[in-house]
Amino acid sequence: MAQNDHPTLTLAQLANAVGGGAVAIRARARLQPAGGPGDKIFPPTYATGDRADTRYAFEDRVVEGEDGPQTVRTVLLDSVQSQANRMEEALREAWQDGEASFPVIAVDFSAEADIEDLGLLTTLDAPHRIADALMRDSVDADGKPFRHTAIGRAYTDARVTHATAVYSACPTALVFGVWDSTGPKGGMGAKFARALVSEIVGFNAQDGVKTKSRIDPAAIGAIPIFEDKDDPTEWTADEAQAAKDKNKPKPFSRGGDGSDKGKASAANHSNVAPSIDTVSGGVTIAHAEQTMVLSLAALRRLRFSTTVDGAPVDPAQRRATEQAARTALAALGLAAVVLQREQGHDLRSRCLLIPDGPLSFDLIPRDGGAPTSFRLDRQAALDLLQAAGAAAAGMGMGWQRAPLTLRPAPKLSALIRKSRELALPEEG
Repeated sequence: MAQNDHPTLTLAQLANAVGGGAVAIRARARLQPAGGPGDKIFPPTYATGDRADTRYAFEDRVVEGEDGPQTVRTVLLDSVQSQANRMEEALREAWQDGEASFPVIAVDFSAEADIEDLGLLTTLDAPHRIADALMRDSVDADGKPFRHTAIGRAYTDARVTHATAVYSACPTALVFGVWDSTGPKGGMGAKFARALVSEIVGFNAQDGVKTKSRIDPAAIGAIPIFEDKDDPTEWTADEAQAAKDKNKPKPFSRGGDGSDKGKASAANHSNVAPSIDTVSGGVTIAHAEQTMVLSLAALRRLRFSTTVDGAPVDPAQRRATEQAARTALAALGLAAVVLQREQGHDLRSRCLLIPDGPLSFDLIPRDGGAPTSFRLDRQAALDLLQAAGAAAAGMGMGWQRAPLTLRPAPKLSALIRKSRELALPEEG
C-alpha cells in the first residue's frame, strides 16, 4: 500500500494503542538537501578542543544494508533537544492562532518598560518548560511568586505516580520531558522522561571545507588601532587618543582568539586574507533521515490520582480516566510532529532539507509484530487533538487553555534591562 493510501488514524485506534495495543508510534522520513543530492549542508557546531578535527557530531552507526548490517559514518543534523524546541514552536503557533487548545503558562512582558518587545513568553518558549527560571522568577497578579501559587506548589509536589498537576498546567512537559532540578527539592525535584523523541541524521557523511576572505572597498591597509582612552569599547588610530598600558598604546581587540588584536580587522575593517576552514566546513551526505518515536509505554507509566479540579478519581473509573488523559497527551505529541513537519526542515543557514515523500506513522505492537501504518495531515492531527481533549474532559481531565498568566518579578525585569544595557556598547 502506498503511503498516500494509508488510512487516517482515528481516536478509537489511538485510545486502543495507548491502552496497551501498541508499545510506540514511529515515523521515519527520508530527507535530501534542498539543492539536491550531493549539495553541501552545514550541521550544528559544538564546542571542542583547540586540536579537534571537527566541530560536528560524527558517529559510526550500524544500519541494515543490501548485504546485511553495515557500519556507516553519520553526522547529527538536528538533536533531540533541538527537535523538541522546533515542535514546541510549531505548537505555540497553533495555540496562539486558536487552532489548538491545551494549557500553556505565560509570562507577560508587555507592560514592562524597555523590554515590552518580549511580549508573551510561554512554557512553549522556555527551554525548561514549567521548570524554567523565567517561570520561577515571575509572579501572579497578586505579586505572589510562581512557586507559591496553587499551580506552582502542586507542580513542586508532582511525580510520575501523581502527574495531574503537570498534565493540567503544562502537558507538553509530559510529552517532551522535564526535570525540576532547580526547584525547592533540588535534584530530587519532579522528573518526567521524554515520551517523544526525534532527531535528524545524515548518512554516509563526508566532511568538507569552507573558505573565507574579504576585500575592503575602502582599501584600508595594515594600520594599527588602539583602545580609545575615553571608551574601552571603541577604537582609535590616533596614538595620542589611545589608552595606555605601561606607557604604550593599548592594542584594540573585541575578544575572540586575539589573532587580530591591534589590527584594523578587529574593528571589521581592512582585508581578510583568504583562508580554509577544515573544522566546520560543511558536509555532503547520501541522504538524511528523521526518526521520531512516541513511547506509549512511557505515557502508560503516568498515573493520575486526581482530576484537574483536584477531586480524587473514582477507583472504578481510574483506568478509563488515566487512559483518556494519556490519549490526549499522545494526540498532543502527534500534533507536534505533524505541525513541525508542515513548517519544514530549514534547520539553519545552508541546511534546508526536503522530504522525499509524504509522512506516515507506524503503530508498533507490543510483541514486535508487523506494524500498522496510518497517516495524519495537519487538519486530521488538529481534529484528533480536539477529540482526545474532549474525551478527556468527559472524564474530569479537561484542559484549560491558559491556566496562569504571570508577570516578571521586578528583579527579573531589572536583570533583563541590565543585560541589554551591557550589550549595547558591544553592539555599538
